[in-house]
Amino acid sequence: MLNPLLLPELKELLLENDEATLSEIMEEMHPASIAEFSEGLSIEDTWRLLDYAPIDRQAEVFSFFTLSKQAEMVSGIGRERMSRLLEVMPPDDRVDLLKSLDQEVVESLVPLVTKAERQDIRLLLSYPEGSAGSVMTTEYATVPAEATAEEAVSMIRRQAPSRETIYYIYVLDEARHLIGFLSLRDLIVARSSEKVGDIMQRDVVSVRVDEDREEAALQLARFDFLAIPVVDDQNRLVGIITHDDVLDVMQEEATEDALHMGGLGGMEENYLEAPFATVWRRRAGWLALLFIASMLTTTALAKYEGTIKTIFVLSLFVPLVISVGGNSGSQAATLIIRAMALGNVGVKDFFRVLRHEIMMGVALGATLGAIAFFRGVLVSAGLLENTDRWLFALVIAQTVAAICLWGTLVGSLLPLAFKRLGFDPGYASGPFVATFVDVTGIVIYFSIAKFCLSA
Repeated sequence: MLNPLLLPELKELLLENDEATLSEIMEEMHPASIAEFSEGLSIEDTWRLLDYAPIDRQAEVFSFFTLSKQAEMVSGIGRERMSRLLEVMPPDDRVDLLKSLDQEVVESLVPLVTKAERQDIRLLLSYPEGSAGSVMTTEYATVPAEATAEEAVSMIRRQAPSRETIYYIYVLDEARHLIGFLSLRDLIVARSSEKVGDIMQRDVVSVRVDEDREEAALQLARFDFLAIPVVDDQNRLVGIITHDDVLDVMQEEATEDALHMGGLGGMEENYLEAPFATVWRRRAGWLALLFIASMLTTTALAKYEGTIKTIFVLSLFVPLVISVGGNSGSQAATLIIRAMALGNVGVKDFFRVLRHEIMMGVALGATLGAIAFFRGVLVSAGLLENTDRWLFALVIAQTVAAICLWGTLVGSLLPLAFKRLGFDPGYASGPFVATFVDVTGIVIYFSIAKFCLSA
């Protein structure tokens, strides 16, 4: 194995046309490493580097390039060369690339590939974005139930070169209905005369082709599979989703949730590659919305101006009570959004979550309220009469407990409500929840103070 080469050394080898070394690099290094070290090469030099490897190896390396670089390489003279690569690329990687290109470029590329590959491309492109069908591959191994183990091994040996994985082998009937599966290990250890139908597992876990890709990822992770079959509405096998595809899905979903929580949903570009104006527009829009919402806090404070003038010490605790609601709400929202992403909580669990968070909010509120009580006693010393000090501390304790409970409920239930209404739960983010609870928390604080202190 060669040591990783720096970009200048790679450029020097290309300049010298060092065929022996470059061929060795393309053969010995991992495709991901080759893609990484060639990231700084020009498009022309990247194509030259790929020329030092067979077409299958070129496709492996090409799959590890970023989508933006892949799209660049398709342009110009690269368009003709891409037709050969498209034919040997894994179907799922091929479709990911085509989805990132302009429609006119796709229409000019697809006719250049063979008829069989062309049909496969158009089929995979037809599935809705975000569905299981959009991330599956059509390269899977199959055998009939009537075959013996010896015959099945021969079949798999012939299929293996053109399949993404052969660890799982799917058993189909004549109409391509999925009736079972077995692992390569099961097949190898079976007696040569045993029928596939006798050794296969009939309880097949699968996903529908039109199901959400996130559901497919959760199922694969739940059962610890290396791949999961994808079937149509008649239980006919149409593809499989492999573990590496699921990792990509989970990364994309986590990124999408994180961006939504920051009000940056839909920003697919890399951080440093995204246009400055685009990032500014998205960030400014979300921050402006939150800022305007925060102005309601000022409105709420102005409403209780008389109460503040009467008991000035109340104003000293405004930051405290506001932070309690925002912190408890953000914490609850984070927990619920994560639980929803993992499939542990759904809209159907609304009332279970409500009961759980009421108890948790009361417990947390009592804990923080006790701390706030003693803080209220200490701060009000010398500012209020002795009797008023204890009543004031009790008001602070009650307010902190109430706002903590309120923030917990808002933070936990808002993501579920967003999901029920068809919005991404990620929008019920920490800043959004904190801003909402801040405003309502001020109202709760001064309402309790006004009632208890008769201000």
